[in-house]
Amino acid sequence: MTLRGRLTVAFLVVVLGPVLLGAVFVGTTLSAVDRSRATERLGLAAAGVRTSVDALCQQLRAAADAVALVVDPAARSRAADQVVGRGLAAAVVIADPTGRTSYATAGGPAGPWQDCAGTPAGPVGALAVQVRLRDPAGVDLGAVAAAQPVDPAFVARLAAVTGVGITLLGDPGRITHTTEDQGVRAAVLAAARRVAGDRVAGTRDGRYVRRVGPSPGQPLPLVLSVPGQRPPGLYGALAAAVVLAALLAVLAAWRLARVTTRPLVELAGAVDRVAHGDLTARVPVRSRDEIGRLAGAFNRMTRETGSYVAALTSSRDQLRNHLVVLGDTLASTHDLQRILRVILDSAIAGTGARAGAVLLLDGHGVLVGQCVEGLTGRWPTEDPADPATLRVPVGAGVVGAVAATGEPLRGRWAPPDAPTGEPTCGTYVAVPFAAPGAADARGPDRPGHPPADGDPPAPPSAALGVLALYDRLGGDEFDDDDLVMLRTFAGHAAVAVENVRVHEEAQRLSLTDPLTGLWNYRYLRESIRREVERANRFGRMLSVLALDLDRFKHVNDTWGHAAGDAVLVEFARRVRGVIREVDLAFRHGGEEFVVLLPETDARGATIVAERLGAVVRDQPVPVDGHGDEPVRVPVTVSIGIAVYPDHAGGGQQVLDAADDALYAAKAAGRDGYRLAPVGDPVRTQEIPVVAATVSPPDGLPRAGAADPASAAPGGASSGPHPPRQSRGR
Repeated sequence: MTLRGRLTVAFLVVVLGPVLLGAVFVGTTLSAVDRSRATERLGLAAAGVRTSVDALCQQLRAAADAVALVVDPAARSRAADQVVGRGLAAAVVIADPTGRTSYATAGGPAGPWQDCAGTPAGPVGALAVQVRLRDPAGVDLGAVAAAQPVDPAFVARLAAVTGVGITLLGDPGRITHTTEDQGVRAAVLAAARRVAGDRVAGTRDGRYVRRVGPSPGQPLPLVLSVPGQRPPGLYGALAAAVVLAALLAVLAAWRLARVTTRPLVELAGAVDRVAHGDLTARVPVRSRDEIGRLAGAFNRMTRETGSYVAALTSSRDQLRNHLVVLGDTLASTHDLQRILRVILDSAIAGTGARAGAVLLLDGHGVLVGQCVEGLTGRWPTEDPADPATLRVPVGAGVVGAVAATGEPLRGRWAPPDAPTGEPTCGTYVAVPFAAPGAADARGPDRPGHPPADGDPPAPPSAALGVLALYDRLGGDEFDDDDLVMLRTFAGHAAVAVENVRVHEEAQRLSLTDPLTGLWNYRYLRESIRREVERANRFGRMLSVLALDLDRFKHVNDTWGHAAGDAVLVEFARRVRGVIREVDLAFRHGGEEFVVLLPETDARGATIVAERLGAVVRDQPVPVDGHGDEPVRVPVTVSIGIAVYPDHAGGGQQVLDAADDALYAAKAAGRDGYRLAPVGDPVRTQEIPVVAATVSPPDGLPRAGAADPASAAPGGASSGPHPPRQSRGR
């Protein structure tokens, strides 16, 4: 049901309720008053009937006594005629002791006669009183009876005396005489059957009925009735009044509900329009009451909501553009600095900050600035142009606390007692970013608070860094919405850093040997091609060492493959310890290794080979034996040496030459090195060497020298080189 319907029903209940109650009260009261009056009238009429009948009976008794007092029979007959003549009785009958009538006046009423002291057993034709005749001695001489007819005239006289309608009943359920109209007799008779004693019953036409007699002194069965005195058509008038009141109430309720609910209907329609996105909906203000104030407040709310939606739409579009740029950057590059720059610029634009910084955690528990914006004049350092000068220990200051706890912080800047290395600002917001899946090392017991004294800082694996923004435009503090947005950018930053690290690690794993950590055969082919091109371009030499552990199968067969793996790992470590930073060491496969010595001639290569042989030979490798004590396994290495361009004209050829020299060293008894023989000059299509490379008289070529006098004794020259595998990997 609508509000208008509910208001209409409520108004009708309020209005028609009293009307209905009043109509019921009026009808009930009038009926009760009318019944009370009718009952009173019937009571008076009943008393009048009894008095009249009793008076008639007394008259008849007096007439009979007057006749019975006459002693002479002849005179007694004349006395009877005189009594009838005077109207004291309608008839006088004198009977002998045997009951035979000795004299009767003329014109007596028809029977049966009802003795005034008896109870009728059927129809009553007359009322009679009988008196016994006795002589002076008291002898019974018979009886004298005086009678008065009970006819319509008698009933009419009673009705006239009492002022009510009177009906004389005969046999049960039948009327002997009545003064009632023909139309009401049946209703009066039906009502008389329902009552007994002094009770009063009503008929459908508004009459009230009461029975009187038979009783001692009044032997006639009479029914008294009077018409009701309530106005005719009372209930109809009351019903019509109620219906009219209902119609008027409905009209008034509809009008009032319409006037009341019209503003609410307009407001509901405007609310529906707003719910469907139409923020231009307005409600007319028709009054200054509560509904009018509600309409005014709704209009203000829609105007302000429209402004907010416009601002949010603009901010959303701007943020969407930044996210598109960020997504494109993440998908198209592994340049960490570029990614962090895009993230920082997007975060500053999305939150309206004046400055910001991205700091990453290094391996020593210090946050180092990687990308900054707008921090000129805010740093406590002397070189604000270099982001790396922004260094904050984990647990120190705001960004240090964020990195340590893993919880974001925001608020107004309070200068610390001790310098922390952070930039100064008015307001700040800082969020951490961690590697995907990394757990918070601080645990959930102290979220959002800096670590207390003695708490260890979070390990580097739990947090990658911190994204911090400073001084929002307008001077307001950063709010929770800014915090949520900054968490989004921090999540992108974490994914970007992790992706770069994973990419670098995958690239390293694809080019390194998982057991020894040396470069693998794949990177060997790429490196030797690059180094040959470099040597050819700059007129340098490239030495290649092919290494093979002697009798390595015996180690595996004697102490197991785990011992063999330990020997390989230790051998790789010793190789890295002998070669230079610019040299490259590779595991060729199994126990075979290759070392590239850029800008190194044959003499320098032999020096390196001698050192490698000595460091392997002189220090047996400790491995786990079959018992509890470790076993020291003696190991030696055979080495083949080839030099580009003396021994070969290409990368694969120089590798093959070194491999042949290795087999020569094996054949010579192992634990030594051999230099590849110098072959015939080979025509090459590569860039010609700028300076001639001529071997000295000892047969060992030197790098970068036109004659023997210019050869450097160290065997290695300087020059540009590609990224090297660092010592200690």
